[in-house]
Amino acid sequence: MVHLGLGNFFRAHQAWYTDRAADADQWGIAAFAGRSMGIGAELQRQDNLYTLVSVGPQGNEYRVISSLAATHSGTDVAGLLAYFTDPAVSVVTMTITEAGYARNERGELDAANPDVASDIDVIAAGNLGAVRTAPGKLVAGLVARRDAGAGPITLISCDNVPDNGAMLERVLRDLAARAVPDLAEYLDGQVGFVTTMVDRITPRATDATWQAVQDEQGVDDPAAIATEPFSEWVLAGDVKAPLPDWASAGAVFVDDVVPHELRKLWLLNGAHSLLAYAATIKGHQTVSDAIADPIVKGWVNEWWDVAARHLPLDAAVIADYRAALLERFGNPRMRDQLSRIAADGSQKIPIRIVPALKADREAGNSPLGAERAVAAWTLHLRGLGAPFNDARADKISDLGTGTLEDSVRKVCEFLDIDDRDSKAGILALARQLEA
Repeated sequence: MVHLGLGNFFRAHQAWYTDRAADADQWGIAAFAGRSMGIGAELQRQDNLYTLVSVGPQGNEYRVISSLAATHSGTDVAGLLAYFTDPAVSVVTMTITEAGYARNERGELDAANPDVASDIDVIAAGNLGAVRTAPGKLVAGLVARRDAGAGPITLISCDNVPDNGAMLERVLRDLAARAVPDLAEYLDGQVGFVTTMVDRITPRATDATWQAVQDEQGVDDPAAIATEPFSEWVLAGDVKAPLPDWASAGAVFVDDVVPHELRKLWLLNGAHSLLAYAATIKGHQTVSDAIADPIVKGWVNEWWDVAARHLPLDAAVIADYRAALLERFGNPRMRDQLSRIAADGSQKIPIRIVPALKADREAGNSPLGAERAVAAWTLHLRGLGAPFNDARADKISDLGTGTLEDSVRKVCEFLDIDDRDSKAGILALARQLEA
């Protein structure tokens, strides 16, 4: 299998599930980093082995992960195309973040993006090795696979985007229609798209992680990473080619992933975004520190109250998940940095917070918890709390300029929040947080 995105989450999740599958000895992952090699160089020096540290409240558990067969730079397009033309490769997974799919505000391929426009031109010209973006690389790979007669393949997005399988298919079909229209028949018959919900809190590794591996395992492993004991992987969709036996490692295959997806996206990811913007204004730096603050914990529960009213799940299921999240957030040994979670809010707030906010207003309720998250993000754009870091900085930097009233107005326009009461509530909450 091939994976795009050599980040910590992939190594704690998809690689971990593959390593623990009943047929693990039959599978190996060729993983591609982003634009730079990143941790890939360290992994190559140690035969692509690394230590996964499961950080529980009482102590650590260690496992050496051996599912990585090869690591490549994200610029190694020739290597990627070679894998796509190999019939032994049957599945491609990806963790490229929301921004990596190069979508516009309507969720379509952003054809106006210069890199996307370049990919369209070079693919149309048959110069597949010159692509730059993730969608461009995937379409180029599929063209190469079709031309090589290498057979069917399954594509699996593992990013925190609603209905990510359909989203991926839409972006690739948009690009293919512009660059290579005759690929549509191959996409229809030979390419499967799977939607997933993934869950495992995986902060950046620290010196403490590496020191623990050295002290307790006797190994100097600069590629070691830390994660929480909890993990979840739910998949649904059209499987066209063989997959590892992830079910034997705990993954769940269902007919409809949406209820599971919304539960995680709103309750976990939405709370994370609220903490990243609001709790950092109060001076908290980690998730565990923030949730230990009774005021912040109250904010999280107010947000969960809003979200719970619109989740298509039994109340008992939601209550159990909320209780589990409080336990996970409160693990003091995780040290999950809120500054990491705060990145790319322009991609996250619209899908993690806004849908529940709008639904609650339409139902005649007051979505206080959701409006506070938007208010906190507005202040984040104005320089309060966690440092600003967003892939769409050039498009949203103006949202934080002018008076606070100006910023709230522009943020609401950006998020398509047009309800007068919500705008007033967001402004009032922003003033409170600023004070």
